[in-house]
Amino acid sequence: MPRDPPGSTLGVMATLKTHRFPVHVRWLDGKLTLASVPGKESLPVATPPEFQGGVEGVWSPEDLFVGSVATCYTVTLVSVARRRSVPLRSLVVESSGDVTQRPDGRYGFVGVDLEVELETDAGFEAEAKGAALDAERSCLVAASLDTPVRLNVHVRTAAAAA
Repeated sequence: MPRDPPGSTLGVMATLKTHRFPVHVRWLDGKLTLASVPGKESLPVATPPEFQGGVEGVWSPEDLFVGSVATCYTVTLVSVARRRSVPLRSLVVESSGDVTQRPDGRYGFVGVDLEVELETDAGFEAEAKGAALDAERSCLVAASLDTPVRLNVHVRTAAAAA
């Protein structure tokens, strides 16, 4: 009986995990809703003030969309850096999303920009940059979008930041 080559995954059955993330949304009034997830604090969500009937001071679906990309990227980068033993001394991600009319005639996001300020130890700059680039490809939220995510990474050392 022939054997699989060393390191091969032939003959190994993969077990795929599926995760489900339930969110309950209840309309309150006007353009204001309340989003909730079991075991977590509820979050008021409303149409942004840029649109007719929008509500000031409340998270919007657009804020959540851009925030989901940025926070997913950030926690993914932390995980990638930890797996590669790349020290992170500071990490700040600024994000913004652009909404306009798309080629198909509908309005929607046409891009999300992530400005990454990462601080590491001297000698780890290249590894930190590599981790930052790989995190963008590994981020579950960004991987689920048709919208391009543009990444601009700035790496500095802890000594240079002092």
